[in-house]
Amino acid sequence: MDNKKTVNIYTDGACSGNPGPGGWAAILEFGPHVKEISGFMAGTTNNRMELFAAISGLGALKEPCNVRLYSDSSYLVNAFNEHWIDGWKKKGWKNSAGQPVENQDLWFILTALTKKHSVEFYKVKGHADHPQNNRCDELARAAIEEYRRINSPQSTKEQAASENPAAPVQTKTEREGHQ
Repeated sequence: MDNKKTVNIYTDGACSGNPGPGGWAAILEFGPHVKEISGFMAGTTNNRMELFAAISGLGALKEPCNVRLYSDSSYLVNAFNEHWIDGWKKKGWKNSAGQPVENQDLWFILTALTKKHSVEFYKVKGHADHPQNNRCDELARAAIEEYRRINSPQSTKEQAASENPAAPVQTKTEREGHQ
């Protein structure tokens, strides 16, 4: 008999531009316990964020578990449920067009995690009435905004001023005015 815990993981990725800054999120549910995790990356794609959300959710588990992973990404869910990964492996990680499979680095990590855990993938409709998927989308988009806040010109000037309080901080307008 399988004594592993059963965990539901809900994931989503988002990207502002494709490529562009991206965000990912996962919600882990075990009984009454709920954990939300999220983060961001620069210069990425939506597909990479979808994969990274699943990797992060599975990676957050402290022991082998039975996992029901819910995603609105057909790319992610179909790769497992339609056995695309098996075909890619047989073809030396080439797709049906004979081209190298994109995001191999993330697929390698994800397939390793699916060997540690017993994972079933479920497709949910994105931007619909699925509360956890909507929450993941909200968290992923908030992560993109956090990335923008941290990397905005104003934030960079404030950081420079705090690192060297004696240095003058010039705005673009001030620099243009002194040419």
